[in-house]
Amino acid sequence: MDVQPVAPATFRTATAADVPALVALIESAYRGESSRAGWTTEADLVQGRRTDSEGVLAVLRGPDSRMLVAESDGALLGCCQVEDRRGHAYFGMFAVRPELQGGGLGRRLLAEAERLAGAEWGARQMHMTVISVREDLIAWYVRRGYARTGQLSDFPYGNERFGRPTRGDLRFELLVKELREMPQVSAGEREHVRPRVG
Repeated sequence: MDVQPVAPATFRTATAADVPALVALIESAYRGESSRAGWTTEADLVQGRRTDSEGVLAVLRGPDSRMLVAESDGALLGCCQVEDRRGHAYFGMFAVRPELQGGGLGRRLLAEAERLAGAEWGARQMHMTVISVREDLIAWYVRRGYARTGQLSDFPYGNERFGRPTRGDLRFELLVKELREMPQVSAGEREHVRPRVG
């Protein structure tokens, strides 16, 4: 797989205006033929959509969640959800444009999410769930300090909002990383750095 060079990216919080581009980005990274240009594809495991506008808007409007985007020259290159769960943070909706995967952008975006969770919410751990048969993806997270817990949860079979599985053994495994302690930002300071979602 040829990886396009990644232009210098900046990080910011997504707004409602980003929703169409976010849905397209997340779908392109995981589902359909376009996802096969990268290595995070789930096209052989799950068909149909990965998310929709309502799902992304729910993240943007959640009082304890944030959608981070990486962009360059106004183009969205990657995104992730970070959610404050009181003591730990949850990481999800992680996507990088398929042609840019393997170039280091995902690693930088994950590090920014961890920094935000520790600095703004005082989170001591980051949690995420990964389809347990995605050994290559799990190994990528393990190299970045995440530990496999062996805790499994069911895939939502029958709920097409999460796609149509092509096999019957899909489950999610919880991965956890201990975050180093960082000074917490006060609620007043947080208001200045978090744009309102319209």
